[in-house]
Amino acid sequence: MASFQLLCFSHQHHRSLKFSSFRGNKVSIGGRYSIKCGGRDEEGLDGERDGKKKLKIMIAGGGIGGLVLALAAKKRGYDVKVFEKDLSAVRGEGQYRGPIQLLSSALAVLEAIDRDVAMQIVEAGCITGNRINGLADGISGEWFTKYDLLTPAITRGLPITQVICRTALQEILVRAVGQEIICNKSKVVDFVENHSKVKVILEDGRLYEGDLLIGADGIWSKVRSKLFGTQPANYSNYTCYSGLTNFVPPYVDTVGYRVFLGLNQYFVASDVGSGKMQWYAFHKEAPMTDDPPAGKKKRLVELFDSWCSEVVTLISETQEDMILRRDIYDRDMIYSWGNGCVTLLGDAAHPMQPNFGQGGCMAIEDCYQLILELDKVAESGADGFMTNEIVSALRRYEKKRMFRVQIVHAMSRMASKMLTSYQPYMDIRFGTLSPLSTWRLKHPAIHVAQLIIQIFLPQYMVWMMTGHGLW
Repeated sequence: MASFQLLCFSHQHHRSLKFSSFRGNKVSIGGRYSIKCGGRDEEGLDGERDGKKKLKIMIAGGGIGGLVLALAAKKRGYDVKVFEKDLSAVRGEGQYRGPIQLLSSALAVLEAIDRDVAMQIVEAGCITGNRINGLADGISGEWFTKYDLLTPAITRGLPITQVICRTALQEILVRAVGQEIICNKSKVVDFVENHSKVKVILEDGRLYEGDLLIGADGIWSKVRSKLFGTQPANYSNYTCYSGLTNFVPPYVDTVGYRVFLGLNQYFVASDVGSGKMQWYAFHKEAPMTDDPPAGKKKRLVELFDSWCSEVVTLISETQEDMILRRDIYDRDMIYSWGNGCVTLLGDAAHPMQPNFGQGGCMAIEDCYQLILELDKVAESGADGFMTNEIVSALRRYEKKRMFRVQIVHAMSRMASKMLTSYQPYMDIRFGTLSPLSTWRLKHPAIHVAQLIIQIFLPQYMVWMMTGHGLW
């Protein structure tokens, strides 16, 4: 684990202090599952709290967003039930998507929901925000721009950005939520609203009824399809190879994560702790293409053979069976996420490309805004819950989250085009026998682009870390 150079603290000391104050204290820096849901053919979530009926929340999807929302609802004393088709595989995503980055904003939200759980997440993760992060030239390895994730967090008393294995994060959340709340092997395929209630229909025919339904079932959301009709996802024109290697580079104490830029391809590398490095190689190509018989690693070596040693070494140090591949999809923004007593959050509402690593953070922020609005319904003091109060709460949640998510979604798409349009040198051909054949002339526009990015990107990252507007 890297040393905490800036303040000369060790990581362990840093972690023990980081959550001592959530706001205001500026010197504070701070498997497989067998869960099943049994029951009758049709079940409710009846219960009372302090002599009053509890708000009954049903969540489709047991990914990060669904579990964080369930934890927040449980802490408030609401009746909550999570329906997930396959927790053991994190819907098949954990292995392919690798670790998740948690910016200061998301970590602060997690602490506001449950301090003990947030501390467990910090202990299981790897802090990257206390080192150099930024963009670099893929050929030379020289820094293109750097941004500071540490100072904005310290000055605002926020936790420091870190990465954590998705599976580890899910395991922490599953334990905190509890098996009595999670219905595994329970895929929501349909729902019906009637008589001030929402009834969900599972794939095996079971029915459940509650006051509201939250679709947190990812980019291929069944709840979204039911609300707005089936629509194809957008292919980004890029496929992503991900690799995890037991390799500790010599720069691990100084660099958290780095994006190496190139034309029609780019490469992301991050320390993930425990002597491991995670990397992602993005390449522009048609969807659903096959890898050559020689394997993924050989292809990547050929694609990046002229790149800097940092990139080539990470690929060469990774075993073939630790390299996975998936095509990258997103969806166009929609400006209504729900109808009636049903709404969406996370990738079900706004799936985005992973260029800033903000999909998980946006889902966590969604959860907190949603629970704040539902608290207003519960605080109304009525013995029962009026449908119009719930509907109003869900629409307020959507409206308050829309602007921030819209910007992040647009920036993720823009970043994909910018990262892979990087061409720092002019294409001038002098002939192979000319003494100028190896001479490279830097494109004059690259200096302008670098200046703009050096000014804009750090400001954007600070806004990402601190501008969620939840308090």
